[in-house]
Amino acid sequence: MTLIFNLFKLWPNPSLLIRLGFLQAVMAVLQGLLLGLLVPILDALLKSQPDFAMAMPWLYAGAAGLVLYGLLSLIATPVGFAASGELAAQLRLHLMRHVGILPLGWFTTERKARLARAVTEDVSHIAHLAVVTGGPALTSMLVSATILIVTLAVDWRMGLLFAGIGLVAFLALRRSSRIADEAVILLEKANTEVAGRAIEFGQAQPVLRAAGLGETGSSLMRASLEAHRRVYREGMNRSMEPDLTFTGVIVAGVAAVVVLGAYLLVEGSTTVATTVALLVLAVRFLEPLGGLIDLNGALREMDNSIKRLMAILETPTLPQKPNTVLKPGDASIEFSDVSFAYGDRRALADVSFRCAPGETTALVGPSGSGKTTVIRLIARFFDVDRGAVRVGGIDVRDLDQEALMDDIAIIFQDVYLFNDTIENNLRLARPDATAQDLAEAARAACLDEIIERLPDGWNTQVGEGGAQLSGGERQRVSIARAFLKQARIVLIDEASSALDPENEQAISQAIANLARDAERTVIVIAHRPTTLAAADRVIALDAGQVVETGPTAELRRAGGVFARLYDQYEQARQWRIGEAGFPPA
Repeated sequence: MTLIFNLFKLWPNPSLLIRLGFLQAVMAVLQGLLLGLLVPILDALLKSQPDFAMAMPWLYAGAAGLVLYGLLSLIATPVGFAASGELAAQLRLHLMRHVGILPLGWFTTERKARLARAVTEDVSHIAHLAVVTGGPALTSMLVSATILIVTLAVDWRMGLLFAGIGLVAFLALRRSSRIADEAVILLEKANTEVAGRAIEFGQAQPVLRAAGLGETGSSLMRASLEAHRRVYREGMNRSMEPDLTFTGVIVAGVAAVVVLGAYLLVEGSTTVATTVALLVLAVRFLEPLGGLIDLNGALREMDNSIKRLMAILETPTLPQKPNTVLKPGDASIEFSDVSFAYGDRRALADVSFRCAPGETTALVGPSGSGKTTVIRLIARFFDVDRGAVRVGGIDVRDLDQEALMDDIAIIFQDVYLFNDTIENNLRLARPDATAQDLAEAARAACLDEIIERLPDGWNTQVGEGGAQLSGGERQRVSIARAFLKQARIVLIDEASSALDPENEQAISQAIANLARDAERTVIVIAHRPTTLAAADRVIALDAGQVVETGPTAELRRAGGVFARLYDQYEQARQWRIGEAGFPPA
């Protein structure tokens, strides 16, 4: 019952599942009642003088029941096929909608592997098994239950024996399920570890091949595969004894029914016709019960898949207030005494600053100073521990999340492009954009010169993750998306890091173009003097605190944290220019 409850709880719209379950239940009860008709029919036909008149009403009822059963079967089959596909589609959509509003911190390597398995394997298993296994399991239980009631009405002694066999079989099956669950939990951990190592194996191929491990993988992957084999073998061994116990209960039940039936017949308590009918009912009572052990593994698999999906769906999202503000008044950004930590690691402490519309603010600081955390909190990937982040004077927790993201464009350090054309990657920002809109965005992002030299132009396939483009080209596509989105707030996370001088100059120009809009606020994590020169103001962070703020020239003269960082950036820039063969600036 818990499995059925969880199954219905899992789907946002289980109406199709309810219809299918109702059909299966009606067919199961009808099957049990049709078998019960054997008692009056055999009583009438196995007399010394067969009484056909007495048997005919029951035969007519049986024929009508068979016709009805056939019609229900014709209906249930296409409903079952439709349910399997529809349930999978509904569940994937429900899962992806929920994952799309989870805090960014949820996406660890292990959880990403678990999510990949949930969207593919678990959803497919649940949708398939809910129809292919859930239906027969429901039928088995209801057929046996209906036959038990019929048998109690015919002969209470045989009915009590059926009930006793059913109870012992249920306890044995429950024990088998408990042991199987324990084994599956261990196996699931091993499966998740293998999935994570497999992803790592694919992503780290250059490193592995350089180390001569391109075929065998790392020692961690080999260890996880060996652990998986060991857990699987131990689970199979543990499940063998309870499975055999259940089978023994069913075999003993058959023997007990034969003995009691013979006793009742010899004693004269039942007729030959009734005894034959009871033996037939016993076979149909025990056969579905015996089949449950074969279905048990699939039911356990479905139950554990359901639990894994529910663990994801029950992960709390960022809280959303009922009466949220749909749009901030302007694009100003304000941090007011903000503190935030990733678990036990402090990222920001009492940070306060304000960025006005039309202003470009550069965030600088050593690694781990909290720059990326500032970007994430503005976009509300996390909620602050203390203080407030405001956009347009409104706390981001009071803003509608979709409306907030519609007003923000983010250019990440590691740009991810979908395995599609350049045009379609841009259209993610605005699907209804015209060709002129695309061209203007490309020109503003300095992407147009790249498109012109590519053989397929806008239709160029970028490859998985954008692998067919260089890092600088991917950055330009990302900035073009920001232009196309026409967002009033643009957050840039180290967009020009690790780029050659040509791409660095182009991207710096693109950022400057973004900042020309008087209603747009641009915040950029800057590691390049060219980017810093274009900023109206600099905020220097160190150890999660604001240590300096002001115009670039003023902070350079101050000789503090920013001045030291700027000198390091400039030295690195000159070194890069020399390596590339460009004349020094």
